[in-house]
Amino acid sequence: MEFETRAIHEGQEPDPATGAIITPIYQTSTFVQEAVGVHKGYDYARVANPTRSALQTALASLENAEHGIAFSSGLGATTTLMHLVDPGDRVVLIADVYGGVYRMTSQVYEPKGYVFDYVPAPEFADLAPRLDERTRMVWIETPSNPMLNVVDIRAAADAAHAVGAILVVDNTFATPYLQNPLDLGADVVVHSTTKYLGGHSDVVGGFTATNDPTIAERLFFLQKSLGAVPGPFDSWLVLRGLKTLAVRMQRHCENARAIAGWLQGQPGVEQVLYPGLEDHPGHEIAKRQMRDFGGMISFLAESEEAAVELVARTRLFQLAESLGGVESLIEHPARMTHASTADAPFAAPPNLIRLSVGIEAVDDLVADLEAALRTPLAGIASRPAEPASGDA
Repeated sequence: MEFETRAIHEGQEPDPATGAIITPIYQTSTFVQEAVGVHKGYDYARVANPTRSALQTALASLENAEHGIAFSSGLGATTTLMHLVDPGDRVVLIADVYGGVYRMTSQVYEPKGYVFDYVPAPEFADLAPRLDERTRMVWIETPSNPMLNVVDIRAAADAAHAVGAILVVDNTFATPYLQNPLDLGADVVVHSTTKYLGGHSDVVGGFTATNDPTIAERLFFLQKSLGAVPGPFDSWLVLRGLKTLAVRMQRHCENARAIAGWLQGQPGVEQVLYPGLEDHPGHEIAKRQMRDFGGMISFLAESEEAAVELVARTRLFQLAESLGGVESLIEHPARMTHASTADAPFAAPPNLIRLSVGIEAVDDLVADLEAALRTPLAGIASRPAEPASGDA
């Protein structure tokens, strides 16, 4: 079946008890057993729940995976994946990794003896010299958050496997509609389902997918043992979002292409970062491994002051963290989503602005950005910044 059909039907058969066309929300913590150890496949909701099972089946199908494991958040999925390595093992990550992942690796796992090395995206073109026999995991985002760097997944997989490491790909920005890392050699795919998969800014969740039965068995064990599981209502909300993922992504991509092209050459814009632009350094790689270029854009304003003021002046682009919803969002990564990287050598540039382009009418979105760019600076950016959480 084609992607659009699987997104609506895979794992989502009509309810056998009532004929309900939509998967029910099984809002229960436990399940009655016919006898000791005899049940219908479910005994306790942390271990398994029918609504969560439907989500795992549907999302695994979209990633062309044999196994799918859902979590309560993207970071819940990430911390579970970190249990695939041990203290002393080496993990190599793309340098402009999501700020929440960097906070976890640097402040939670490094003090426990885990070793993390951060490799700039351009150096992934020749990754092999950066890996050694201690390397157990390579972690990439492509496109990356927030710099929209692109990594050749197949080449990264080959380099990782040559030293016995696994490759984990965060596919949140691309979604399975645009990119399937497992088909390109990745061992594990991870998502924040909060973003495009949910698609409506009303749920928090995470997901991993793999074709490796050994990894899958370990992740299912960790899912129930660590307990970072999504509730049935959260699972249902993501299932609801999957049904329109294809049509939403088409519009996200269409709008982002138009806005990225328009931003080029606009006064006050120094550089536009979008893989769909021919001058993007990862454009040719993105063309090979993606079906389209996504709905995320970053661009550099003339200064930090200009960036901070601009993100507060838009009206349709709402100033908020997170991304991937139907509504357009704008944010300042250095003070918001990536504040936790402020002291790192790969900190988000202070004049960087990130756009999550929604599915509104593109002319209205362009007009909103144009009005914000044309408004003179008011000096409000010199005010002290509020403490940032560095999330999403």
